[in-house]
Amino acid sequence: MKPGQTFKVGEAAHIPFSYGHTSGKIALTVTAIEQGDPNDLSSLNLGDQVKGKVPYYIRYSVANDGTTDLSFAAVNHMKGHLQDGSEAQDLMVIGDFDKCKGGDLPSGFTAGKTTQGCAVALAPSASVKVASAEYWGDPFTLGKGVNWK
Repeated sequence: MKPGQTFKVGEAAHIPFSYGHTSGKIALTVTAIEQGDPNDLSSLNLGDQVKGKVPYYIRYSVANDGTTDLSFAAVNHMKGHLQDGSEAQDLMVIGDFDKCKGGDLPSGFTAGKTTQGCAVALAPSASVKVASAEYWGDPFTLGKGVNWK
């Protein structure tokens, strides 16, 4: 696995994973990049911070590809990119957001277990799309992660 490697949406990347003092291997697959409705954001009470912006939901699956129990770790370094390759604005959600559940791994996340996650990326307007996603968690860095288009 090389930094900057690109996969098709739906293709799994088998990558090393670490979270705090826990490390293992995961198979990470971006399964969809879905355009949401700007009204989806109203329940978050963010007002002008999101005015005119369009949410995109980066949906992904995580499988424990190794032997380490990854219970309570989180796969949360997911970033959207716009059509021109620039970074989409992140939206960190504290608490529950029914449209897009985060990337916390459940208890008992042992070898072979799979779960779903989601990250929100904001397009600046309806005329711009979030066209790709990047995972940049350790051992990768932002801009040199694993990409899906």
